[in-house]
Amino acid sequence: MKIAIIGAGKWGQALYHAYSQDNDVVISSRHTKDIENFVSMDEALRYEYLVMAIPAQFVRGWMEENFVDYGQNILVAAKGIETSTGEFLNEVYGTFVTEERLAFISGPSFAAEVQKSLPTALKISSSNIALAQIYADALPTFIKGYVSDDVVGAEVSGAYKNVIAIAGGVCEGLGLGNNARAALISRGLVEMTRFGEAFGAKTETFLSLGGAGDLFLTASSTLSRNFRVGLGLAKGQNMDDILKELGEVAEGVPTAKALHKIAKDKQIYLPIAAEVYAMIEEGKNPLQSVKDLLA
Repeated sequence: MKIAIIGAGKWGQALYHAYSQDNDVVISSRHTKDIENFVSMDEALRYEYLVMAIPAQFVRGWMEENFVDYGQNILVAAKGIETSTGEFLNEVYGTFVTEERLAFISGPSFAAEVQKSLPTALKISSSNIALAQIYADALPTFIKGYVSDDVVGAEVSGAYKNVIAIAGGVCEGLGLGNNARAALISRGLVEMTRFGEAFGAKTETFLSLGGAGDLFLTASSTLSRNFRVGLGLAKGQNMDDILKELGEVAEGVPTAKALHKIAKDKQIYLPIAAEVYAMIEEGKNPLQSVKDLLA
């Protein structure tokens, strides 16, 4: 396959490494980077198969300013909910591309480990199963690819797990122990499933790679940027300092804001996400959040 990766951050470069194993792959981004097979954006956009590794909150603006429709297929690699509108990424991309040309990748996949060719399994979701299978078949031998038609489930689980990961980092930073973290993650799985079902997602999606698999990973490891945000909150750091120290996008922060807005509008009970929002936006004391959750 001829594939172009759009976005040369850590995840974009990891996907470039993965897809380059058995395919003809180029990579491009807004700023030129010293990466093998780096090409201009114009050249990249002319490839039939694209992988979009652009952070969720920048997708709409990037598409409006840069995208030229040549009939390309798109694999969306970002995970998040647009804060300004509360829209999922399939809705944002759907403004520019028909749904049969869109697919979404999810599952346990730290960029650093993918770059080292360490084994994992990922899911490609699309309303067009044939397209999902094409992207899955192009994955390297160290990644087992699965396919699904539950796009909403993939979207919700991929976004929501980052918010639970922030709570996991708080739990770790406060020294609450393994029991507390396990309880938090399991209740987080229930919460994100409840949220997804409200939008028509399939329950089984949340028990699969993109749901439980990715949640278990990101909510329990310092390799997770969102987990590290939680560690900072537990130390009493303010959000500006945490994000500056992080130096990378932590999608769970804007996603928590989006979830708060959606939960309020649609009256969905999301206690963990609500506490994460309170810590991020209102400066609530993490210990008080724990007490309120236990109550």
